[in-house]
Amino acid sequence: MFTTLSPAAALPTYDLFDAIERLKRELNAVILAHYYQESDIQDLADYIGDSLGLSRQAAATDADVIVFAGVHFMAETAKILNPEKQVLLPDLEAGCSLADSCPPDAFAAFKAAHPDHLVISYINCTAAIKAMSDIICTSSNAVSIVQQLPPEQKIIFAPDRNLGRYVMQQTGRDMVLWQGSCIVHETFSEKKLVQLQQAHPEAEVIAHPECEEAVLRHAHFIGSTTALLNYAQRSSSPKFIVVTEPGIIHQMQKQAPDKGFIPAPPTTATCACNECPHMRLNTLEKLYLAMKNRAPEIVLEPGLQQQALRPIQRMLEMSA
Repeated sequence: MFTTLSPAAALPTYDLFDAIERLKRELNAVILAHYYQESDIQDLADYIGDSLGLSRQAAATDADVIVFAGVHFMAETAKILNPEKQVLLPDLEAGCSLADSCPPDAFAAFKAAHPDHLVISYINCTAAIKAMSDIICTSSNAVSIVQQLPPEQKIIFAPDRNLGRYVMQQTGRDMVLWQGSCIVHETFSEKKLVQLQQAHPEAEVIAHPECEEAVLRHAHFIGSTTALLNYAQRSSSPKFIVVTEPGIIHQMQKQAPDKGFIPAPPTTATCACNECPHMRLNTLEKLYLAMKNRAPEIVLEPGLQQQALRPIQRMLEMSA
């Protein structure tokens, strides 16, 4: 088991940004970061994006080392697409509640109970679930992928029930849904959202489709993190209530500095936002140490890697 060194004991005194840039050159490394990472990591990343964009970047990179500032399933996807490259994740404990909600053994039994169904799995799942899938999707392309399939094709959609329900509504297709969910997106408070709308009547509500239906019905726009970012730029609204992990607000403020962005609150917490505890395990210090030590590294069994690659490749082909 990899043990992270104490940043206080291990870090040099010079600027971390400079140190990371030096290591990046020495390793011929690329840093990929999700929108939900802390702002410092976003600012030094070579590419920032959502799951689809990050998958495309991982597939196209010519770097020898991929440093993935995200969560475990994202780094696994990068390794599946680059079996010959080293993939580093700053903190191996950076998991995903949605991926955890779909255990492979239970899903195998679920799939066996629907033998005539094609399996579409949201990319927020483990390599083992990807290996049992026919097509992978993201929140950016899920609707398009389902629309490309013959209307008579029966479908299992896993693991996010909220995204699956949203896709069903957008496509008119009936699908069998695995009942998984994301702890960040399922805990937004409809009551507090309505209160925010009353306090900021000029604000548009923009929301991720992983949210519960009661929250989505108040949204002026629903889309993936990239779609939310693009909408905030092009909309004439001066203010937005953002119903997704608040890390995306850093990019929204950079790209639309004249607009205001308010993070939607969860049901129980007293804070004004709803941060993903797994995404926030990655820090600038851990990223530096991962590059310095070339660990922790993502390692997958080759057979599993090959099985998981096919549905990812099919997604990329259907998203061209």
